[in-house]
Amino acid sequence: MTALATPAATSFEAPVGVRPGAFGNATHLVCRACGEKSPLGPFYACLECFGPLEVGYDFPAITRAQIEAGPKSIWRYAPLLPVPTDIASFRSTDPGYTRLLDAGNLAADLGLRQLWVKDDSGNPTHSFKDRVVAVALSAARELGLQVLACPSTGNLANAVAAAAARAGIRSVVFVPENLEQQKIIASAVYDTTLVAVQGTYDDVNKLASEIAAEEEGWAFVNVNVRPYYSEGSKTLAFEIAEQLGWRLPDQVVIPVASGSQLTKIDKGFTELIKLGLVADKPYKIFGAQATGCSPIAQAYRNDLDFVPPVKPDTIAKSLAIGNPADGPYVLDVVRRTGGLIADVDDDTVVRNIQRLARTEGVFGETAGGVTLGVTEKLIIDGHLDPSAETVIINSGDGLKTLDAVSGHVGPKTTIPPRYEAFTDFWKEYRG
Repeated sequence: MTALATPAATSFEAPVGVRPGAFGNATHLVCRACGEKSPLGPFYACLECFGPLEVGYDFPAITRAQIEAGPKSIWRYAPLLPVPTDIASFRSTDPGYTRLLDAGNLAADLGLRQLWVKDDSGNPTHSFKDRVVAVALSAARELGLQVLACPSTGNLANAVAAAAARAGIRSVVFVPENLEQQKIIASAVYDTTLVAVQGTYDDVNKLASEIAAEEEGWAFVNVNVRPYYSEGSKTLAFEIAEQLGWRLPDQVVIPVASGSQLTKIDKGFTELIKLGLVADKPYKIFGAQATGCSPIAQAYRNDLDFVPPVKPDTIAKSLAIGNPADGPYVLDVVRRTGGLIADVDDDTVVRNIQRLARTEGVFGETAGGVTLGVTEKLIIDGHLDPSAETVIINSGDGLKTLDAVSGHVGPKTTIPPRYEAFTDFWKEYRG
């Protein structure tokens, strides 16, 4: 069986050779398009309609106390993920439990009553991708796959390379050749097999899918184990709710590339409500894209149910996916919750990277600038309620995208090493 094979059986027994409980409370895969159920395994496409698969569960009763007693990582939510109960004993980067920053200075600057920044730059490789890779690695291990691989716009490559090094297995990552040098170095340092590919991320993704179809024993985290991988993004929702004192915010603004993070945050909120871990209440989800790669925002504005692909042209390379896999599902979520998806240009991105740093001491990467820029735009346009409690996601560290701001910040002056020279400058600068 190749890594991309779809299941031929309808029995939901564990795959042959997989230990009982390998996927925790997960019981099956379910098609997001037609609802057809499939057994757990290295599958990502529905046998009936070729729609995308996601993980289904049979959750037991779970209490807040049980979760709070867990490790200070995403593994505190193991009962809500497709991972075994002993997951914390395995070698992983143990991501998650990042800070939810009370952003009072930024709130005042924007005119919001209460604003929080979920700062995922504190993860092991400094982006939210550590969350999804950790869950994908668990699935790969339980399924007996020996190589961890991915196509990536940078952050995912960093996370895969680090997670594989920590687990002691081989990794192969594929990236566009014009990727930010910082992200290339931050992957190659782990001695991964890094392959630079001519073209856009969508070209890289197409090549990776072809390789995955031919190579036995490979776990392409965002291809043949994607249903498990994407579940890792739910932990953002779980942490936000727990850090708010087990309640949901009124509105959330989320950066959008493939769209998986946005849809899984919504899924995470929904699961918490169903389990009685938080009170049921309305919440709005908003998506943020860069104008130079905004296929979902364009589809939303044109009232479409599908997402025509675009060719990326933006400094926000981590969001530069012109043919987003979860695009239609993003549209579903923002429309159902009363949100929307908008975009901002590169100049706005740079200005808001600086704004986040200046007001809250958080140096976000370009995706953070996109998210804050869209937040500002939504406030100005009257779509965000300034009196409502708001959370925005900073998904990565600005040290990975230095080129975006390198021409915009620097020394205020250069002076000789004399006190008089400083005082002359300071009088003029301060005045």
